[in-house]
Amino acid sequence: MKYRRLTKQQLEELKPEFVNFLSTQSITGEEWKKLKDDKPEVAEDEVDVFSDLIWEGVLTKVNYLENVSAQHMHLFHCAEKEMKLISVKVMNPEIDLTTIVGFNWFKKNWQSDFVEYLTASKAYIEENFDKFKLIEQGAVITKGDLYKWFETMIEVK
Repeated sequence: MKYRRLTKQQLEELKPEFVNFLSTQSITGEEWKKLKDDKPEVAEDEVDVFSDLIWEGVLTKVNYLENVSAQHMHLFHCAEKEMKLISVKVMNPEIDLTTIVGFNWFKKNWQSDFVEYLTASKAYIEENFDKFKLIEQGAVITKGDLYKWFETMIEVK
C-alpha cells in the first residue's frame, strides 16, 4: 500500500465508486460478501488497492495546501516540478492564528516586526507522496487564496 487505507467513513461516502471498482475486477456484490467472509485478507487487499487509487486521484489534483498552527502558517503551492512554501511565523505568544481573534490580529499586523516570513522551494522526490506526507502532518487542501495573496504582497522566488 502506497498511502493509507481510507477510513470507514470515507469508504462509506465512496460506496458507489467502490462498487464500480469491484465491478471492474468482475466482483459482484454476492462475490464480495463471500470474499469478505472466506478470504478477509484478499478483501482487505482490494480495499487497499481502491484506497490507493482514490488517494492518487485526489493528490494529482492538489495545487495548494495549508498547515496553520498557533504561531505558524505554512502555505504550499504544488507547482509542476517543485513545491513552493511561504512560511509565516508570529512572534507574539499571545496570538493564536487558529482563532478568529488571532487571525484578525494578523490581518492588521502582517507587516509588523512581530511577523517573520520565509520562502523556499523544493523539487519533488515523489510528487503525490510528498503532498500526502504534508496532509498526514495536518495540512489541508485549499484553493490557495492565502498563498496567492501573500505571493502578491511579498517576493516569492
